[in-house]
Amino acid sequence: MTSPSHEPRSTGAGTIALAAALDAVLVVVFAVIGRSSHAEALDPAGLWGTAWPFLVGAMLGWTAARAWRRPIAVWPTGVIVWVATVVVGMLLRAASGQGTAVAFIIVATLTLALLLLGWRAIAGLVLRLRARNGRPAASGTEASATEASASAAS
Repeated sequence: MTSPSHEPRSTGAGTIALAAALDAVLVVVFAVIGRSSHAEALDPAGLWGTAWPFLVGAMLGWTAARAWRRPIAVWPTGVIVWVATVVVGMLLRAASGQGTAVAFIIVATLTLALLLLGWRAIAGLVLRLRARNGRPAASGTEASATEASASAAS
């Protein structure tokens, strides 16, 4: 855990925007991977049809986690965003007549965990290594370095 003198005052708007965009892009990547693995077209309408339930879930997860406070933290931010993405995504898929087979739920849960938690774990590791080596974090990520260190310790 870091000392109070190293505590950040706030998370930069750039970090928040980048984290939100990365989550959205990775949800779309998940949809592209899924559609490609089933030889489905990657046209915008088809891709949107697959991605929108999970994008709504991610957005609700961001809200529930107040992710703008600690956008790079694996715990609790990443876990809340991931769980909301999967649960809300599956509920919306079921409500809209899309498939929710058990195998799909398992694959989606694991893939979205890898994507949504994985980038946060990597970012946290990079920021901790930079801090350990005495290199300043990139602009707007000072809060994230401390968050990542704290979340890794939990």
